[in-house]
Amino acid sequence: MALSELIEIDEFVDEIDSRIHALPNLKVENVRNVRKEFSKRLFKTSPQLVISIAIHILRLDHPGFEYRLVAYELVSYHKAALHSLGEKELEILGQGMSRWEDTDTFACYLAGPEWRERQVPDELIHSWARSEDRWWRRTALVCTVALNNKARGGKGDTTRTLDVCRLLVRDRDDMVVKAMSWSLRELSRRDPDAVQAFLLEYKGILAPRVVREVNTKLTTGLKNPRRKSAM
Repeated sequence: MALSELIEIDEFVDEIDSRIHALPNLKVENVRNVRKEFSKRLFKTSPQLVISIAIHILRLDHPGFEYRLVAYELVSYHKAALHSLGEKELEILGQGMSRWEDTDTFACYLAGPEWRERQVPDELIHSWARSEDRWWRRTALVCTVALNNKARGGKGDTTRTLDVCRLLVRDRDDMVVKAMSWSLRELSRRDPDAVQAFLLEYKGILAPRVVREVNTKLTTGLKNPRRKSAM
């Protein structure tokens, strides 16, 4: 990368950092408004430059969730940048994830859509499912949401969803269990019969929470009908 491009990247990152620091609070709406401004400014910028800016944002000394949100959305809302992501870039952008907000934003905005469009291979997602890091395992499951959620562009993919779920059926980490429930509930909108068969196949192996929540979704269409009725 040319020196002039590195200088441009540093200038953008410094400005984004200053703008976030100047916010009265870190509500998502306020942080997103900063991102929207920079998305407009970067609209005609090369995808490589946008990806580099996102990576450098995450290399700041204080990459809290607000910085991840800006970095991930900058790439997600720049179509050329999103479609330019490969395995290497995704794994760099996912480094250091340490909370569910990190994984879910990364998976829903970047990794999941790239996998859905077959920009990255199944084996990449499977390798995350086998990771010793709970956050990468959660990421693998949340990536399946992009396959099945209509609002996120999903058209349904039973095979790829359940392939990931099978790798994690015995996982009892709370963050992974919750993601498993989400993954299966999302698929149940597209292929309830396959989800019901999966529950039967892994009866006694899946976490009780997963079985309870997914069965409730299958029978009522809701995750928590009691909460709905109380509203």
